[in-house]
Amino acid sequence: MNILIVYAHPKPDSLTGALKDVAVQQLRSDGHEVAVSDLYAMGWKAHADPDDFGEVDETNFMLASGEAFDNGTLTADIRAEQEKLLWADTVLLHFPLWWFSMPAIMKGWVDRVFTCGFAYGAGGTAIPRYGAGVLSGKRAMLVVSIGGREPSYSDRGINGHIDDLLYPINHGILYYPGMDVLPAFPVYGTLRVNDERFEEIAHALRQRLSEIDKIDPINYRPQAGGDYDRTLRLHEGLERPGSRGFDLHVA
Repeated sequence: MNILIVYAHPKPDSLTGALKDVAVQQLRSDGHEVAVSDLYAMGWKAHADPDDFGEVDETNFMLASGEAFDNGTLTADIRAEQEKLLWADTVLLHFPLWWFSMPAIMKGWVDRVFTCGFAYGAGGTAIPRYGAGVLSGKRAMLVVSIGGREPSYSDRGINGHIDDLLYPINHGILYYPGMDVLPAFPVYGTLRVNDERFEEIAHALRQRLSEIDKIDPINYRPQAGGDYDRTLRLHEGLERPGSRGFDLHVA
């Protein structure tokens, strides 16, 4: 299997960096082909702007990115990452949870690489999306380092449930263009990890990755599956008992 790791941390000797190294070693030992996009080491430009597009006629920014994709005038760094995504069977995003989201450099990777015509808007339309699209059939998983302790990210935790915090990434970024999203691998309490604790985390990550092709994805509802009305609102009566909010969109 071809696996792309997109990694974002400014310090190579961080816990996030060490877990990325564990992942690369485990995956390669299991016989997978692995490519790593180390965004800080690459000096990745974090903001999308018209300089990404070359010469295009379209003034609408979103449509301009699609015109540049169609014309082959996207910058070389964007095209290289898109080729990696097309090559990959599975995509892992390794990052620390900063201000309840991914680091800006990784969000910038999404903003610049997931262009119109590539990750969405194929053929000049807004569909296919949510369970369909260019990236359909690929698998994706988050490996997230979190400074706080696990109880504070639980159902009654002050920070909110970790599944809710990661929903915009899992559902809105990865599932939107069609990827099958695996449950995340969160690592809590990263400010207090000694050698013994690190070995426990690394062992758990190795076990998870050794089964990367067997893990059931989150059962998000596809847009075209009949669960939504014409306004894309979930039909009444389809929700699981007690579900609300983001949980409504898990079948």
